[in-house]
Amino acid sequence: MQIYCLPALETNYFWLLQPDPKSSDAYIFDPGDAAPVLAALKQRELTLAGIVLTHHHWDHTDGIDELLEHHQVPVYGPHSTRIPQVTQPLAEGDTLELGGTQWRILATPGHTLDHIVYYRPDAKPNGVLIAGDTLFAGGCGRMFEGDPERFQQSLDKLAQLPANTTLYCSHEYTVANLVFAQAVEPENPDIAARLNSARKKREQHQPTVPSTIALELATNPFLRCTQAPVVASASEYSGCSQDSAADVFAVLRRWKDGF
Repeated sequence: MQIYCLPALETNYFWLLQPDPKSSDAYIFDPGDAAPVLAALKQRELTLAGIVLTHHHWDHTDGIDELLEHHQVPVYGPHSTRIPQVTQPLAEGDTLELGGTQWRILATPGHTLDHIVYYRPDAKPNGVLIAGDTLFAGGCGRMFEGDPERFQQSLDKLAQLPANTTLYCSHEYTVANLVFAQAVEPENPDIAARLNSARKKREQHQPTVPSTIALELATNPFLRCTQAPVVASASEYSGCSQDSAADVFAVLRRWKDGF
């Protein structure tokens, strides 16, 4: 299985999946623009076999119609009136087969209420998670439609996946996310080391993703809402003690939004 990174728009990454190197079939995740997808298909001599979506935001869906003009393929995605092009709606607990690979569907409301992610536990050597805008390298998506408790539960669901799971997210926000993470946990050496590494990669115009669940557990404040230093920072920022992981998450999300 090959997953190709397609930088697009200002900060997006589209992920092009080739399940079998012996086949030219490929699937695109969250195409907010058709042009880089069509170019990548031509360059790699691949044939689009399907479009796969995590949620309804324009930068994940605006390329669908143009792609369908060139390729009559199924469109997989969440149940959402905001994405009328979906031909095969998916929900929590469903399984999706893409070119012989099996993907579990996990509902992760919070960034949007319709958000789903795609998890392949049997990918070798590690499992694979296509997380859209729910979980970022060093951060998480803004809370546009959900509530803190629901979003925190979605993140906790992903945090419980095997630590060696490879995380593919949809935006290059890592440096900014880690600068915030360091403000939350200034004494965390893992954050300092990761921030230094991410800055070097960006200076060389390299992507900072994919990541791993283990790395996020060590450095991402939104997955560390029960850790004492994070709770203490959230309490200090808000001016009152926080009683639950959801409360800590709410403070962190509000803090990051204005950071």
